[in-house]
Amino acid sequence: MDHNVKYTVQRYALFALIATLIFLLLREWTAFSSAYDKRLEQSQQSSSNLHDLDAKHGTNIPSGITGDDSATVPSGSDDLPLDLATSDKATAPDQQAISAAIISVTTDKLIIKINPRGGRIEQVEMLDHLTEQADTGVPLKLLESSSNRYYTAIDGLVYRDRTRTENLLFKSTDSSYDFTGQEGASLTLSAIDAKGNKITKRYRFPANDYVIQSEITIANRGQEPWYGRYHGEIVRDNSEDPGSDDAPMGMRPFLGVATTTPDTPYEKISLRDIAKENYEQRVEGGSWIAMIQHYFVSAWIPNQDTAQTIYTRQRQFQQKGINVIGFIGADHTVEPGSTHTFSATFYAGPKDQYRLGQLSENLDLTLDYGFLWWLSQPLYALLHMFATGELHIFGKVIDVFSGFQNWGLAIIALTFVVKAIFYKLSAASYRSMANMRRVQPKLLALRERYASDKQAQSKAMMELYQKEKINPLGGCLPILIQMPVFIALYWALIESVELRHAPFALWITDLSVMDPYFILPIIMGATMWFQTKMNPTPPDPMQAKIMQWMPIIFTFFFLWFPAGLVVYWVTNNILSIAQQCYITKKIEQENATSS
Repeated sequence: MDHNVKYTVQRYALFALIATLIFLLLREWTAFSSAYDKRLEQSQQSSSNLHDLDAKHGTNIPSGITGDDSATVPSGSDDLPLDLATSDKATAPDQQAISAAIISVTTDKLIIKINPRGGRIEQVEMLDHLTEQADTGVPLKLLESSSNRYYTAIDGLVYRDRTRTENLLFKSTDSSYDFTGQEGASLTLSAIDAKGNKITKRYRFPANDYVIQSEITIANRGQEPWYGRYHGEIVRDNSEDPGSDDAPMGMRPFLGVATTTPDTPYEKISLRDIAKENYEQRVEGGSWIAMIQHYFVSAWIPNQDTAQTIYTRQRQFQQKGINVIGFIGADHTVEPGSTHTFSATFYAGPKDQYRLGQLSENLDLTLDYGFLWWLSQPLYALLHMFATGELHIFGKVIDVFSGFQNWGLAIIALTFVVKAIFYKLSAASYRSMANMRRVQPKLLALRERYASDKQAQSKAMMELYQKEKINPLGGCLPILIQMPVFIALYWALIESVELRHAPFALWITDLSVMDPYFILPIIMGATMWFQTKMNPTPPDPMQAKIMQWMPIIFTFFFLWFPAGLVVYWVTNNILSIAQQCYITKKIEQENATSS
């Protein structure tokens, strides 16, 4: 009777696991259309909002948009109140004058548009990442200030009297710069504030990088000490993530802001949460702020040795939310006749976890792998090695070989490694299934003998299982043991910008999106069906029905999964079939020899 209880518990545990898996997949699938419709509605509202804003102020949102937001960022000092939500009553700039003076900078990786009003970074286009894979694709805009989307970044100084340098009109020697192929290129902007102090803003552009280094120098030309702080902000509306159109059915990429604290290395805040309440956290050092979307991220990394207060706000314009994440440093004094330089690093580009990890501790966590990050990280490291030949481990880069230079082949190679790791465990399951097939005639005889007595039938079958040392549920284990790896690899692939527009072979021209002809999912379903036919029919009718429907259910869900993930599953199925055939043949030979 103990064995009856044991296998009954195992059976219902199996049913619960399969039901949970199907429920999660179904829930994400049903949420897909509603989430898309909601983002589309937000995008339309935001577009309408910014259209009205353009009509009033042009495409440049003044720094003093406050609406109903009267909250202030804590000064950290009673004698230096700073209200970053309040302007110094500067009027909106004349759009024609500013548009004519927009400064354009081209580097190896970026096209950057800088507004001389405050030196705001209003647009960033990524030259190596196009809007679409076809020849008609143009550089993808990560930051932009337009009627479709408002997403900008700025850093500057906040004076004791709440004057802000982002309202100053900076001057440059030219309006267009081409720094392609240049090492150590820089752009210098200068302005004079109301008190006669000289403000110099210098942007440095390292070669072949998505980094912009910002320096702001104040030269105190007055008779009194200057008091103020250095701060930076990333500002974005509620418009849809441009990369969400290519996102597969299932768990959606995160859209929102993130930062790091001593207690929480990676703390993310959705745009919805920004609207609900303000966030404030003082960080003694090693801080950063980021705006995250699918595949790409923008981030300010202030001086890693100084304390910062990280904050979020939602500023209002015509009852529409403009989301802000910012940092503000400690009080600083510049004596008359002295100068001081503040600095920070701005990154605007793809989620390259190795480059982000070099810029600041924990910044690489913006590649959000979820709760299975500990499994996704090594999977990605192996995938990256097979594709490029470079193995990143413990902060070091090891050149292993030249690499496949094809991410589809890299996924196949990764599948071989994963299969090798699980070989012993899978072999035990396949051996159990082969033994189940061997005793299948005996099971059928028992079912016929005790057809009218289910309890006696169950007892006799359990005794047979015990005698033959067979686990009747062992055939389901190969699928279940793969699920953590499957989920971890899902996040590794969906977060890997390298797969965006990456071709594989034949009709698979983009591994990051679903198979346009559904050929791979159908092949996956066929191989899964073939596997079920290789296994003996489970004695439990309910389990038998579930196993019959599993290939159909999985094929349906995989129709919308990224092609790269389906490549992994198809390869895994083919290897599993080969392994099962080998083990089954080996057991048959052993039985023939023993008999």
